[in-house]
Amino acid sequence: MDLYRVEDRRLLTGHGAFLDDLQPVPNIHHAAILRSPYPHARIRGIDASRALAMEGVVSVLTGADVASMSRPFPSALPRQAAYYSLAIDKARFVGEPVAVVVARNRYLAEDALSRIVVDYEPLPAVVDPEQAVINPDAPILHEDVGTNIALHRTLRYGDPEEAFRTADLVVKRRLRFPKYGSTPLETFGVLASWDAAEEVLTIWSNFHGPFSMHPVVAQALGIASNKLRFIVPGDIGGGFGIKTSIYPYMALIGLASRLAGVPVKWIEDRQENLSASSSGTDRVSEVELAAAKDGTILGIRMKIYDNVGGYFRPPEPGCTFRPLGNYVGGYSFRNLDVDAYIVFTNKSLTGPNRGYGCPHLYFGIERVVDEMAQQLGLDPAEVRRRNLIPKSAFPYRTPTGGLYDAGDYEACLDKLLDAADYAGLRRLQAEARAQGRLLGIGFAMGVDPSVSNMGYVDIAASAEERKHRHPKSGATQGTTIQVDDLGKVTVEISTTPQGQSHETMVRRHVAKEFQIPEHEVMVISGMDTATRGWTIPSGSYSSRFASIGISSAVVTARKVLEKLQRIAAHQIEANAEDLEYVDGSFRVKGAPERSVSFRHAAGIAHWDPASLPPGTDPGIYVTHYHTMPTALPPDDQDRVNSSNTYGFMVDMCVVEIDRETGEIQVQKYYGVHDSGVILDHKIAEGQIRGSFVHGLGGAMYEEMSYDADGAFLTGSFMDYLCPTFLEVPPLETHYVETPSPFTVLGSKGIGESATETVPACIANAVTDALRPLGIEVNELPVTPSKVWGWLQEAAVHDQS
Repeated sequence: MDLYRVEDRRLLTGHGAFLDDLQPVPNIHHAAILRSPYPHARIRGIDASRALAMEGVVSVLTGADVASMSRPFPSALPRQAAYYSLAIDKARFVGEPVAVVVARNRYLAEDALSRIVVDYEPLPAVVDPEQAVINPDAPILHEDVGTNIALHRTLRYGDPEEAFRTADLVVKRRLRFPKYGSTPLETFGVLASWDAAEEVLTIWSNFHGPFSMHPVVAQALGIASNKLRFIVPGDIGGGFGIKTSIYPYMALIGLASRLAGVPVKWIEDRQENLSASSSGTDRVSEVELAAAKDGTILGIRMKIYDNVGGYFRPPEPGCTFRPLGNYVGGYSFRNLDVDAYIVFTNKSLTGPNRGYGCPHLYFGIERVVDEMAQQLGLDPAEVRRRNLIPKSAFPYRTPTGGLYDAGDYEACLDKLLDAADYAGLRRLQAEARAQGRLLGIGFAMGVDPSVSNMGYVDIAASAEERKHRHPKSGATQGTTIQVDDLGKVTVEISTTPQGQSHETMVRRHVAKEFQIPEHEVMVISGMDTATRGWTIPSGSYSSRFASIGISSAVVTARKVLEKLQRIAAHQIEANAEDLEYVDGSFRVKGAPERSVSFRHAAGIAHWDPASLPPGTDPGIYVTHYHTMPTALPPDDQDRVNSSNTYGFMVDMCVVEIDRETGEIQVQKYYGVHDSGVILDHKIAEGQIRGSFVHGLGGAMYEEMSYDADGAFLTGSFMDYLCPTFLEVPPLETHYVETPSPFTVLGSKGIGESATETVPACIANAVTDALRPLGIEVNELPVTPSKVWGWLQEAAVHDQS
């Protein structure tokens, strides 16, 4: 069977090995989690006696157990709000774990939950992040902290005061971005086994990194890091960022195994996934733009309230600071003022979600850019063109410290306008408006960061505070390649893929480097921290693979070739530098008859170490940790290159709105991406389409909704709406390929790009459609019911 992707053979024939398929140890028991029905309640007591009396129930883990067996998770906050894997004193959001039952099977465990009696004292709740800060009557979630402000930072770059003082126009908008997550086919899954004799905890899970969470869990559990073993299967059924946040459940099920004395498995159900897994933050913001009368952006001010829910959970505050290096997007302005609040409320917890902070960022910037163009009477495409960073400026250092590697932003815009026939669309819009139809055209553009630099986390501390701690930085990825005595190749990757075709791409490029058939290369994915090479940034997140994952594999292959070349040169009594590698053989330049094949050189390393060059170790087994020299700590002016490669995307869409129902029809969506060298256009197209649909969900459908009292309203797919195939509009994608000078193949990430700009693009298009009625879209998702309400208000206003 000839398949395009090497992964497809096992996946399409039912031979995938996902977490729930694993049976690595005998006597596995199962866990069910009792969760708080209250958004905010003091826990006065828990009576689990009736549950423990049930046949087949082994143990019940409560907050008292967790408090005695573990510590709070460490975080980047200067003021710690204790966060454990289970509620200790209070429940702070609907769905927070309160107790864990371990039983012979999941059915018994679920039944036992109903036998547990929890004495709750309900407390007032707050769900709006702005109100949690400014309302003096808002309940305080963490009394020991004394405020709902988890973190407050002000960041200034350039001279924003002067930019606003000299501006011809200032545009200000108040915006709301929704809390939404990811709904991977495979939910969270954890299997933990405590070895009391060796005091080793082994945890199997579908965690995808970063492995910076390994020391976080080790410290919380109070065990030596080399006695905490993370194992990740080769197959993960989607993640999109949220499976970074599985680590509290890894700690929780580990504690359950330790208490029960048996291996324990927990598979999250969909209701748990929606109410208590992870999501992006919801954001309330005020964004101001200062402009000259010709449309030049002089500066931007932002006031941000990011809602992290009941607790602050690493890797937050990435919601706010992960995109810091690209806070100016693709624009050349140098003056920026950011006033950022990270806020506790009685909502579920947050973490990485596709785009991690960028959809929020570009929704704010692109809305005020559009409004500036409107007020100045300028075309929105032309305004953007006037402010783009020119190709000649790359590599380009942003005022916030980002180092944009490469890009041709103007070529992307030109290609978009040509592909969509922009002039023709504006004529079509004029005709539609003459007929009374609500037709809108929207733009959005942004810079897509990939390969996060761990240094961005330190922005949570001030420059003065950072002087007293060791700095963080880095974006490392490791690969191991082994060549056996017959020349067959095994590659171990630590990128924990979730469907992005890592095995296919690594096999293809390693085979290309070695000039051997692809079927002679086997790639092993997954992770085992006890037996495999890894480091803190390892994993699959931040669209790392195309930049650093494949770079690591290719450089490791080249290091293998360097060793084989030395072996070959020694065999034919030549200098290594006099050899060339052609068609799978090392041969003397100008004397091709003097050659040693790839297989022969590998065989010598295994079978005849006595004939190896002096100082050469037997065998062919090379591990290489590839890093990027651009990943540095923040400087004393709060500048940091928060990512290491930066793509670019510019979008345009056409929408029409039904006046009677408020229904929004996206007639066509266009996107142009500059993501460096595209390694594989089919795979890239799949990544973009998935990213597009995810952004569409945040723009028009998805929101984790709560009422004013903190009750969770979207606990099933009946209420939490995700776009399906039927809702996805026609998408036309084009590429400009500007190679990155910072990666081995010139490639960079692409899997999050569309998610970041789709919400802003659709908001601008709907605003453009409704502008004749005086309606703007400054909150998402933009749903038919909201549009219908705005239309009714506009009609009443016209009548009055």
